Amino acid sequence: MAGSGEVLLEVRNLAVDFPTADGVVHAVDGLSFTVGRGETVGIVGESGSGKSVTNLAILGLLNRKTAQVSGEVLFKGRDLLTLSRPELRRIRGKEISMIFQDPFACLHPMYRVGDQIAEAVLAHDDVSAKAAFERSVELLSAVGIPNARARARDYPHQFSGGMRQRAMIAMALVNNPDLLVADEPTTALDVTVQAQILELIDRIKQEYDIGVILITHDLGVIAEVAQRVMVMYAGRAMELGPTRELGTRPQHPYTWGLLESIPRVESKVSRLSPIEGSPPSLIHVPPGCPFHPRCPHRFSLCDTERPEFRDRGGGHPDACHLSPDDKRRLWAERLDRRLQVAV
Repeated sequence: MAGSGEVLLEVRNLAVDFPTADGVVHAVDGLSFTVGRGETVGIVGESGSGKSVTNLAILGLLNRKTAQVSGEVLFKGRDLLTLSRPELRRIRGKEISMIFQDPFACLHPMYRVGDQIAEAVLAHDDVSAKAAFERSVELLSAVGIPNARARARDYPHQFSGGMRQRAMIAMALVNNPDLLVADEPTTALDVTVQAQILELIDRIKQEYDIGVILITHDLGVIAEVAQRVMVMYAGRAMELGPTRELGTRPQHPYTWGLLESIPRVESKVSRLSPIEGSPPSLIHVPPGCPFHPRCPHRFSLCDTERPEFRDRGGGHPDACHLSPDDKRRLWAERLDRRLQVAV
């Protein structure tokens, strides 16, 4: 674990179900992980894997009338799932902040950007409106917006996509949080701006010594900024380990598929290998391993028995019945085949 070693967040056996007329949607199923101070934990998976729902549950942003949430979410020792709404509001935006996917949808079009950031200050601190606005200017400058005092008086439509995302990051940092949750923060941004936003989040993490949860569908996006990565599929954790190990010694066939879908300029491999099939319905999750209908390495046990999430000798926990020796062999064979195709 990077940083000071202090555990900020500990999620234990988190489950989120949504009862519907067609059946119960098992959006998150038995998820456990930790986030330390000064550490970035990436959560990766295809759309519908449960990444965003996990973090909405952590922040208490799910409607308890439509969502059934169980397990424990310990933030600095306090279980967030047991807190009242007023208690959660005192934590959200101050000790825990979130950057949402679409900054244009999150910023009110009729209010100046600086005033919206200042509002986040006033919600938690007893300061004057002038002091709150000065804090917004300070943060806009800190996240790299030039001429911050003038731009603070602009409206969201006068900002580019990258600048709007920087404004959202400023808003998230305005009360010096301990934990920052970034949900697909580079969606709809071009590659250059993506890199700038990720570098900004990483710099902020180091300067302020905070914990970061970074949600994405792309392993390549977080390869340089996350210390650990959790791979999710059908609401469950498939693999969790140091980023470097997942890149060089991945243990789960689903992780293999994600890695093979990443284009690499420096690689000799010119052909990408998509994962065949589609994610399962979260109402009718397949028995056994949820990935087995799409897995080219499945065998009879995968069809009937759910693999336990644990370290089977690969160096970090995963949820796959294959032995460590088989995983090393099969991953090496897949790499060899891709190189042969490229030649």
